[in-house]
Amino acid sequence: MSIITTTPVERPPEAPVVAVIMGSDSDYPVMKEAGAALERLDVPFEMSIVSAHRTPQEMADFARTARDRGLRAIIAGAGGAAHLPGMVAAQTELPVIGVPVPIGYLQGQDALHSIVQMPKGVPVATVAIGNAFNAGLLAAQIVGAGDSALLDRVAAYKRELRELVLAKCLPKP
Repeated sequence: MSIITTTPVERPPEAPVVAVIMGSDSDYPVMKEAGAALERLDVPFEMSIVSAHRTPQEMADFARTARDRGLRAIIAGAGGAAHLPGMVAAQTELPVIGVPVPIGYLQGQDALHSIVQMPKGVPVATVAIGNAFNAGLLAAQIVGAGDSALLDRVAAYKRELRELVLAKCLPKP
């Protein structure tokens, strides 16, 4: 006699392979888009606040343990002085993607310059001001270098973008 159950079996959540961090909760409206890209591509991620200025020890601990915790890429968003991406990159071997967050009078110009001006030996990939979605897509492509199923999902997403563009028509003048 076999027993059939109708109770769904909960699948344990996959361990995150990408971290999305930001210096403050005020960065969340921009940085949540990195999470949206990762969700769209079914990439497990974690999201948290890690401040280079207000929680420097926790930031250092986060960066130093990221690899051992199974992370394979880090997306770090910051505005203003934007030290977070560079400080994290200085303390991890993992690829770090910086997102300049548009705040204040300069609307992200200061953050952009801070993130792209890293010294030799401490690389930080940088996306456009406020474009956390592209940071999520780039992280997926980096992680996908060792995961053909993930690269297939990225390719499918890019095909969808192509189809959207081809379907658009401009009004006749």
